[in-house]
Amino acid sequence: MGRQRPESATNAIRAQAALVLVSGLSTVLTVVQRDELSRVWNAGQPPGTQPPAFAPVAIVLFFTFALLAWILVVFFRDGHPSARYSLTGLAVFYLFSMLVLCLQGPPVLFVVLSVVSAVLCLVLIFFLWHRDTTAFLRGVELASHQS
Repeated sequence: MGRQRPESATNAIRAQAALVLVSGLSTVLTVVQRDELSRVWNAGQPPGTQPPAFAPVAIVLFFTFALLAWILVVFFRDGHPSARYSLTGLAVFYLFSMLVLCLQGPPVLFVVLSVVSAVLCLVLIFFLWHRDTTAFLRGVELASHQS
């Protein structure tokens, strides 16, 4: 492929990488503060209810998200338009997840990381749909049909 990737596409990849890093930080925080999360969760439940195991779920979710994002970024970087749709869907799902998390009343640090994640998702979507990114993806698609 002889076409140069525009800055908007590079910034989209950077935003996705930053989102994975923040997700990893949230996972580590979930493991470290699992007792605090259980305490907060128990406050809204009937007495005697066992809290869920937050740490294993967070770890599996992180690895699933990180690997899926990595695979999609590889396709996006190579100019596959469908990867843009998939990364957008992933970002929208992540945004929705952060909203649901914030509505549950987690500890303040989780809310801060959720807000940072939400901003990164919006930045990612902006760069994925930037006109330079669209031109890049169309150019790669046209070049592949002419070969």
